[in-house]
Amino acid sequence: MSSFFDHLGLGFGVAFSAINLLVAAIGSFIGTIVGVLPGLGPINAVAMLVPIAFAMKLPPETALILLAAVYVGAEYGGRITSILLNVPGEAAAVMTTLDGYPMARQGLASVALSLSAWASFVGSMIATFGILALAPILAKWAIAFGPAEYFVLMVFAFAALTSLLGEQPVKGILAAMLGLAISTVGVDSNSGVYRYSFDLPNLADGIDFVVVVIGLFAIAEMLQMLENLLSGNSIEVPKGTRKMFNFAELCKTGWTTIRASVVGFFIGILPGAGASVASAVAYANEKKMIEGKDPEAKFGKGDVRGLAAPEAANNAAATGSFIPMLTLGVPGSGTTAVMMGALTLYNITPGPVLFDTQPQIVWGLIASLFIANVMLFLMNVPMVQIFAAMLRVPPWLLVPGILAISFIGVYAINGTTFDLVLMVVIGIVGYFLRKFEVPMAPLVLGVVLGDMMEQNLRRALSMTNGDIGILFESKLSIGLWIAAALVGIVPPLMRKMRKKVVTAPAN
Repeated sequence: MSSFFDHLGLGFGVAFSAINLLVAAIGSFIGTIVGVLPGLGPINAVAMLVPIAFAMKLPPETALILLAAVYVGAEYGGRITSILLNVPGEAAAVMTTLDGYPMARQGLASVALSLSAWASFVGSMIATFGILALAPILAKWAIAFGPAEYFVLMVFAFAALTSLLGEQPVKGILAAMLGLAISTVGVDSNSGVYRYSFDLPNLADGIDFVVVVIGLFAIAEMLQMLENLLSGNSIEVPKGTRKMFNFAELCKTGWTTIRASVVGFFIGILPGAGASVASAVAYANEKKMIEGKDPEAKFGKGDVRGLAAPEAANNAAATGSFIPMLTLGVPGSGTTAVMMGALTLYNITPGPVLFDTQPQIVWGLIASLFIANVMLFLMNVPMVQIFAAMLRVPPWLLVPGILAISFIGVYAINGTTFDLVLMVVIGIVGYFLRKFEVPMAPLVLGVVLGDMMEQNLRRALSMTNGDIGILFESKLSIGLWIAAALVGIVPPLMRKMRKKVVTAPAN
């Protein structure tokens, strides 16, 4: 125990140096701005800063603190446009739009922004404490996940998807199938065969997730706003009277925030799962759990718990993704993969030996995560009024501004006009899907999980020459199959039983 506190003291000694405090503050601010800009995302921001940090000859621990602060800051910032404009700043903020945007349209933009900042703070802090306490144990647990276990985990995520299907499950299933179809476009990585690319070279690598998200949300939302303007319907948002969430809302979201943080943290530990999966699973679980107990829950219409769950989960997952990077030398997410590349520039190899050979890097990073989270919370909460003022920008200025930012963000991915055209086409399709009340969340989850699900299934089957028994061999797989079955079957049965109880006296 004394060695633990010695290491923690070493970490805070590194993090509290003047240069590292300044770097953490700068990284937090840059990350927040990056999160606001649709399409840019933490991966691009970290990738752009790596050569800058190396060229400035920053010490490795300082460079890692800068990149980590940008990463966590982007997870905070992604919620801002999700709540205010229904445009996710980055992929993990997609689920935040479901309840955050309705709150903003009800004049509760400042409440939603401040509450989401609090949920993000709690999620990141719980995950940071988790890194401190459980890193070595969880590293061994994470390595137990092979291709078969990952595939069953994706099945569990789709089972949890049933809570996102709403009152019209057929439309929800259709949306999920569309998402899965989009994920199959491009060259098959195993056989090299082109699939659904229509002989277009630009589709050889598939359809980028950012193109899909910005098309479905930004473009479709702008078309909806234009329709309202042309039809003479007011799209003005009522001016909010409150600047912060109140104590009742804090208590109402308390257990949701904690549960979602724990779920996000454990999903974040799994290499490749990511914050997008964590936020979707956490939201689905909370929706399923709360709607079964609280008939007045309004998930999808501005429920504060529907806002807190994905924000806590995606920030916890982002922080949790540092565990496989530090302990196993395996990137927990795309962003941590870039950070590992940054360490190789300094001839440092992440892994178990790093704790012994370079303790100042590991513990300095962990301590800086505490500091960066406090900075981000103190930075974001006072600025909620400034962010909320975005809603008072006249539509004739707001619509082209959002479109310009969205086009720049998409163009920056591959530098092709094809992506811009594809984004507009997807946006038009998304606009009509909204007209037919097809939910967007299952579609997005299908895009996120489809490729991972397929790749892990094929890897698992290739290990056994096609024998599907590998999907049921390990205790972990069996446990996940049981959990998926329970999540998919039990809630509908309970709803039917409740209906029978309610109708029984009338008969």
